Amino acid sequence: MILQGTLVNIAAVVAGCLIGKWAGRLLSAKMRETLMIGLGLAVLLIGLQLARQSRQIMIVIGSLIFGGLIGEGLGLENRLEQFGLRLQKRFSGTGRIAEGFVTASLLYCVGAMAIMGALQDGLGGPPTILYAKAALDGVASIALTSTLGIGVLFSIIPLLVYQGGITLVAELAETVLTEPVVTEMNAVGGLLIVAIAIDLLGIRRLPVGNLLPAVFVAIGLIWTFGMA
Repeated sequence: MILQGTLVNIAAVVAGCLIGKWAGRLLSAKMRETLMIGLGLAVLLIGLQLARQSRQIMIVIGSLIFGGLIGEGLGLENRLEQFGLRLQKRFSGTGRIAEGFVTASLLYCVGAMAIMGALQDGLGGPPTILYAKAALDGVASIALTSTLGIGVLFSIIPLLVYQGGITLVAELAETVLTEPVVTEMNAVGGLLIVAIAIDLLGIRRLPVGNLLPAVFVAIGLIWTFGMA
């Protein structure tokens, strides 16, 4: 069945969000604060592990610079905030919608499991990688939803577009997303996840939305300089 792995992944996230929304009511404000700190530290570790995989640091730097310029020009951060505000009005009193949406979207979409799992699914193999990822994302969505609210649920939209898109064009994607490309994409994405962790830990709010194009700029830079 086409997109089976991604659909299972989405189902796991939805289930985790529903559990997290129900469980969140049982947590006191102090417990939520402690959970947020623990979650922030875990996200920081994930981001650093991905970022340390880079073998071409100049590609990472260039991707962040050019990606930031593109994101700033398109006003992505503002667009995400406006989307979050619309959701906030629709689901008032259910947490920090925009933050939950962006945080979960990055966590679920960035990483080798998302890319390699989608390729495996699209090329006809059993989507075992995405099944494993679904279990991890389901558990993560419980923690995220209990602290950030229902905005986490809407991360299934970019998850479907991103993973599903790679699956549907798997043969082409396999030739473009070589191992060096995936490594640097993960490194750039890892730094964006670190920025999310800084926000979760209450240190500073960074404009991560405007840096999102950097993940895709990395593809162009690696192929341009013949490193793929």
